[in-house]
Amino acid sequence: MRNKKLLIGFVLLISAILLAACGGNNEDTNQDQNDETTQEENQENTNTESESNENMESESGSDENMDHSDMDHSSSGEVPDDLAIANTPTYEVGSQAIIESDHMEGMQGAVATIDGAYNTTAYTVSYTPKNGGDPVENHKWVIHEELENPAEAPLEPGTQVTINASHMEGMDGVTAEIDSAENTTVYMVSYTPANDGEKVSNHKWVTESELSPTE
Repeated sequence: MRNKKLLIGFVLLISAILLAACGGNNEDTNQDQNDETTQEENQENTNTESESNENMESESGSDENMDHSDMDHSSSGEVPDDLAIANTPTYEVGSQAIIESDHMEGMQGAVATIDGAYNTTAYTVSYTPKNGGDPVENHKWVIHEELENPAEAPLEPGTQVTINASHMEGMDGVTAEIDSAENTTVYMVSYTPANDGEKVSNHKWVTESELSPTE
């Protein structure tokens, strides 16, 4: 009888040890599964944040490449007093030409009427608007007569100048840097955008190389 009790006690002890071991393994397995789930969630969050940051950078990059959508397309038609009228321009005042430039949406391919033709030096310029807008790079065009007390034309790239023109909001009076210079005939034109936008009157400026004949 005593031996039987000892045997039963031994069996119970072994059973208890095995149960404890199984319970520990289940806890370890559950912990491992929880750790894996947490890692996967963290990875998903990291990927989401990374994609979000990339989208923001992409949008920011887009903002830096300005499309001149805030440009004052039309003007009064007034020009600087010392601007030389072109005597024999390729495109005479009152004639029509096709615009081949894309300074603004709807400009390229539009049929323009020539309002004025002038001989000058046209510049592309970079500057930060006075109203605190994003920097503008390679703006086309500012002419020599629209600069404050400039040296003799053409000015070298990198020259700092003050602009006395208001083609775009925040431009008038800013300090700009010359990016390039081109001795050419510039034209003031009126046109209806190719995308059926509002008519633009006395737009300044389009260079001769940015126009083509209508025929």
